[in-house]
Amino acid sequence: MSLDNVDFRQVFDNTPSLVLILDPGFKIVAQNRAHARATLSDERGLVGKNLFEAFPDNPADSAAEGLSQLRASLLKVLKTKTADVIAPFRYDVQGARGPFETRWWTVTNTPILGADGFVRWIINRAEDVTELVELRNQLASSFPKKP
Repeated sequence: MSLDNVDFRQVFDNTPSLVLILDPGFKIVAQNRAHARATLSDERGLVGKNLFEAFPDNPADSAAEGLSQLRASLLKVLKTKTADVIAPFRYDVQGARGPFETRWWTVTNTPILGADGFVRWIINRAEDVTELVELRNQLASSFPKKP
């Protein structure tokens, strides 16, 4: 069977994984539907915006480190031209009209190289692991701490 007739935009939009495609300057080239739903953002409205402007840190949280971890990972991908995985980290998401919601994420940034060997795009795949982190924290707090 050939892939010649596959509508890759339809595949991208319907992939259950949360995916952004970024250019090397971290401008959003594409966002799939799953990512838009999970981040409470407009599916097409983010295209053309810089990732860090489209998704700012929670201004009420002076200890927010989500974006600095993400930036470090993306810079590493540009430098090494290899994928980078970020362990679960907190990054709050702001709703369209509401306050920020606490979420935990894992992210994999994967470079797509051009014929010249330079990074042409970065696939940013995120997974919302909030329930897993909260369950782990609940379990940890239910056991007595060792002295």
